[in-house]
Amino acid sequence: MADFEAIEFDVVVIGAGGAGLRAAIEAKQRGLRAAIVCKSLLGKAHTVMAEGGAAAAMGNVWSEDNWKVHFRDTIRGGKMLGNWRMAQLHAQESPDRIHELEAWGALFDRTKDGKIHQRDFGGHRYARLAHVGDRTGLELIRTLQQRAVALDTEVFMETKILRLLKNSSGEVSAAVGYQRPTGKIVVFKAKSFVLATGGIGRSWKYSTNSWESTGDGHALALWAGADLIDMECMQFHPTGMVWPLSVRGLLVTEGVRGDGGVLRNSEGKRFMFDYIPQIFAAETADNEDEADRWYDDHINNRRPPELLPRDEVARSINAEVKAGRGTPHGGVYLDIATRRSADFIQRQLPSMYHQFKELAGVDITAEAMEVGPTCHYIMGGIRVDADTAASTVPGLFAAGEVAGGLHGANRLGGNSLSDLLVFGRRAGIGASDYAEGRTSGTDVDSAEIESVIAEAQAPLTRETGENPYDLQRDLQDTMQNLVGIIRTGSELVEALDSINSLKERVKTVAVNRGPSYNPGWNLATDLPSMLSVCTMVTMGAIERKESRGGHTRDDYPKADAELGKINFVQRLNDSGEVLISPESLPEMPDDLKALLEEGAH
Repeated sequence: MADFEAIEFDVVVIGAGGAGLRAAIEAKQRGLRAAIVCKSLLGKAHTVMAEGGAAAAMGNVWSEDNWKVHFRDTIRGGKMLGNWRMAQLHAQESPDRIHELEAWGALFDRTKDGKIHQRDFGGHRYARLAHVGDRTGLELIRTLQQRAVALDTEVFMETKILRLLKNSSGEVSAAVGYQRPTGKIVVFKAKSFVLATGGIGRSWKYSTNSWESTGDGHALALWAGADLIDMECMQFHPTGMVWPLSVRGLLVTEGVRGDGGVLRNSEGKRFMFDYIPQIFAAETADNEDEADRWYDDHINNRRPPELLPRDEVARSINAEVKAGRGTPHGGVYLDIATRRSADFIQRQLPSMYHQFKELAGVDITAEAMEVGPTCHYIMGGIRVDADTAASTVPGLFAAGEVAGGLHGANRLGGNSLSDLLVFGRRAGIGASDYAEGRTSGTDVDSAEIESVIAEAQAPLTRETGENPYDLQRDLQDTMQNLVGIIRTGSELVEALDSINSLKERVKTVAVNRGPSYNPGWNLATDLPSMLSVCTMVTMGAIERKESRGGHTRDDYPKADAELGKINFVQRLNDSGEVLISPESLPEMPDDLKALLEEGAH
């Protein structure tokens, strides 16, 4: 029998980013025993990489802004695929969450009259992003972390969760994991669990995501029996660093464009103006009312084309590169040096200035950056109830990037940070309510625990076998080349065949040495999550035979009106195979439909 430690709580939060911290804070404020389990170190969650700001319709820069406009921008930016109730709650509650963060000590940039400053971002009708220079995510994490520590929240760092297990009543009751430094097995028992594990981007060759983003939460939910939706909807951020190769894919915040930066091709031309007619036609085909609204938003409102939604900018950059007008290293130029003073750039974009100066040897106050699309965010994820953040499995909740629904087919910049705050809090409330009302025990089958441990430790027992780094490289190449920003049916089928082959190879993975400080073994335990998630993304991309938001099919270049009413839902069958089925979107109430039709003015 394997040796392990069992620890019991009321609520266990898996993930220590903005959503996880906010959920744990809510549970602790209720007086519950709550713990945070994180794969990396506290304070290193991927939230710190969110630089531009948190979207909230506070009206500090444009008094005309309000939650109705924000709701409308979010639904339309997501190409009508988003959950209307999540978008409504997000738009209504974001201002309160920003003010709450400020009350807890966050230091936002200010307007001349002392209000929280808000900057422009792509897809938002008004300047709406509350920010701290270009280090907003860092300030959000710092503030929430300080609050969680002040509440004496227990934190288990560098702990990888392998599986969620259920009791005899079908409620999630335990999480089996191990401590990365030592390999020691830990079993967390609780009355409710919150998944706040972030994204999946490390399965692509070029990604803004850090090493932790291997889709653990998505896979844990799937294996536990939860529904996932719209996994095909991946966002490729328009501006990742292209050069040098050592930092290719590293995020260049949309704040550079929000503060005046423009995109130019190798000929020095500001090319985004050329794509407005094409985007306009695609967005408004056969709909005169839609055409009028789009024109009003992007032409009469004088918004620069660089601040169109991310999916549209990314495709435009991709088209320029394919047409031979890209930079020497396969991107385009992002120029703010000719548009703003050096003092302005260093004051407003300090992280970008230092990032390029130190990592790429580029002085962005004097020269342009080389940028291009990079895998950034998944809009799809665990299907949750909008009000409670509950998944379809009893006792399991989810918030942040791991949860699907809010962003539809394309996320607007800045909506992610306010998403973390709004639904992190709601997940904390939902999980706390569930824990307080639960009457069943948290005992799970010990044989299941033993099975999870044996499967995880198997690579340590093999003398020969596959190298986990070879499998990771092959998976990243497959996803980058065949399930990237532009997709075709034949390539997606090829990708699925490749992923299935990798699933067979992963069964023979072998690593040297024991479990202590063994990154090869750590990767070997990540690969099952990565393969499960990539299967779902690819299956969803095969089924969605249209182009919508972050999902672009070269063989189906137009949006399909009927598919725009459908979520593709994925779950396991009794044999452990992933099934996918179309299900209708929840019906939007007439009063919210009217906001979209009226332009929410």
